[in-house]
Amino acid sequence: MNTMTYNGYHARIEFDAEDEVFFGRIAGISDVIGFHSDSVAELKKAFHGAIDDYLDTCRKIGKEPQRPYSGKMMFRVAPEVHRRAALAAELSGKSLNQWAEEVLEEAADHFSEARLSAS
Repeated sequence: MNTMTYNGYHARIEFDAEDEVFFGRIAGISDVIGFHSDSVAELKKAFHGAIDDYLDTCRKIGKEPQRPYSGKMMFRVAPEVHRRAALAAELSGKSLNQWAEEVLEEAADHFSEARLSAS
């Protein structure tokens, strides 16, 4: 899977062999923002343009633009931590719940082992 990042937004990039076009969609928000091009260089421009247009449109209509990863989970964390965790999960092909469970289990095991060895 290929990804692009611009202005705090991330997109998943795919290639349609039948139409010979690259296309992308912004990940992590419910507003639908898509873009496409027949070359990588133009795809990057289209991605940047799509984000810039989205932010400009939101400003014009008085809407707060959605930002990926609000920081709200089953517990509260800093938005940057939420964003990085969600991106790491997506890029490793796992849901955030699967990824977080593995990371938390590993941390808990490490903590438990450290406490046992200190006893």
